[in-house]
Amino acid sequence: MTCKQCGAYLPDDATFCPVCGCAKDPGQGAGGQQSSGYQQQGQPYQQPHQQQGQGAYQQQGQGHYCSTCNNFLPAGTAVCPYCGARQYVPGYPQKSKVAAGVLGILLGGFGAHNFYLGYTGKAVLQLVLTLCSCGIASLWGFIEGILILTGSIGTDANGVPLSN
Repeated sequence: MTCKQCGAYLPDDATFCPVCGCAKDPGQGAGGQQSSGYQQQGQPYQQPHQQQGQGAYQQQGQGHYCSTCNNFLPAGTAVCPYCGARQYVPGYPQKSKVAAGVLGILLGGFGAHNFYLGYTGKAVLQLVLTLCSCGIASLWGFIEGILILTGSIGTDANGVPLSN
């Protein structure tokens, strides 16, 4: 089966697309019955954690384990197809929650905290709005700085959790 939104192969027992995170349509049966969300494809998705001598992906070292449900996922999987948890690329370093929060409180109107976290588009928007509103829109950045320090905003643009 494939995701109609992005075309990625889906395991039969998946509840989410491993690429785009789209929720699987609950009316879709395992016997090839289709509903509006997904369509049947000639080649079925092979689950990397099934009994293939501990999985072909695991033997080659191509992938990682989901941090939430502990299923083995192939490399490049953005969303776990079994639990829906967003995955982050292990090669990205964690950014500091305190640094992002302080940047948000002090320079939030200029989008400094969003530039730091990798949300470049949002940061440019904050910068433009602050300049056009003569600083009134800087309240947005101040509030985001507080949200970062309280933990309501807990990841950077790559989905990597912020460190304490």
